[in-house]
Amino acid sequence: MAEPLRLASTRHKAVMAVVGPSGHREREILTAIVETFIATGEPVGSRTLARANREGLSPATIRNVMADLADSGFLEQPHTSAGRVPTTEAYRYYVEQMSGNARLSHQDQTMIQESLSGISDVQEFMERTSHVLSLISRNVGVAVAMGGPKNALEHVYFSRLGDQKVLAVVVTRSGLVRDRVLRLDLPQSDLDLAARYINDNFRGWTMEDMRGELARRIEQERSEYDRLMQSIEQLYTQGALATEQSGQTVFVEGAANLVTGEQDRQRLHEMLKTLEEKEKIVQLLGAYLGAKQEAVRVVIGLDETLPSMRNFVLIGAPARMGNEVMGSLAVIGPTRIDYQHAITAVSYIARLFDKILNESE
Repeated sequence: MAEPLRLASTRHKAVMAVVGPSGHREREILTAIVETFIATGEPVGSRTLARANREGLSPATIRNVMADLADSGFLEQPHTSAGRVPTTEAYRYYVEQMSGNARLSHQDQTMIQESLSGISDVQEFMERTSHVLSLISRNVGVAVAMGGPKNALEHVYFSRLGDQKVLAVVVTRSGLVRDRVLRLDLPQSDLDLAARYINDNFRGWTMEDMRGELARRIEQERSEYDRLMQSIEQLYTQGALATEQSGQTVFVEGAANLVTGEQDRQRLHEMLKTLEEKEKIVQLLGAYLGAKQEAVRVVIGLDETLPSMRNFVLIGAPARMGNEVMGSLAVIGPTRIDYQHAITAVSYIARLFDKILNESE
């Protein structure tokens, strides 16, 4: 589990300002500014850096370097402060320099392993993952479980509740139970026959494949099983076998962590509203975490997908079993986030996913 960390593209621009005779000094000072600002949240001044600088650079020398970094677009100065803060470009540069060097602490490894031990299905893994990521990052942990073999049908059950009411229960092989009440007027004998037909013919099928095949059989076999197919058609069209949109389940935890941050109230309100709309979370992770991606991806500035997320960062990776993508996991937070903590945790959990779920087979 300790192999070098790999990062996918962070959408950063070429860092021309730190290349040259004084490149090393500029890189060191920029890194120090980013790390100091992440730790304190306060604009960073030259005197603060001078006290911590191991090379004994004077505040005047550091101020000159900071001025060059500001001219190059890596630092900006709040109106009411003499210190500087990193820009989006500074964060992107900082993340690029971290590639291959970040390591997860032993304490975090132990906490993750204990939290995810004993898991046997995708849904439970993702639910716990969102919780663990929120704890480690102190931001928002997100996990999306996709439909697939692990969410294949185990069995269905239909029960007449009364006049024009039927309870439809769908149990998947991952142990997920979905139920809904339908407005239908079918006798219990027809419901039992329909459930037996579906269970005998479609146990182990993914929900999407089963619905497609049922639609085909309803048309082709109507004359042979007229009454049975009429019952199944009514159940089908009323949504008895429906699942979540796109077969995806979304877990979000840690939104309260954002409330303690020094975010603009309007932007914070928009961010929290976005997190409440699960389809937007699916949209966000789908836009940045592709099936072909192998490494952790860091995206700073999410406004290309959601305008309300302009000042936020996504650190995520796909979750795989073998070559099949079963979902995705991520940390979402403001640009002033502990990148090393979040990146290493996401990377570690993504690798654990395949190991833990395969061992449970």
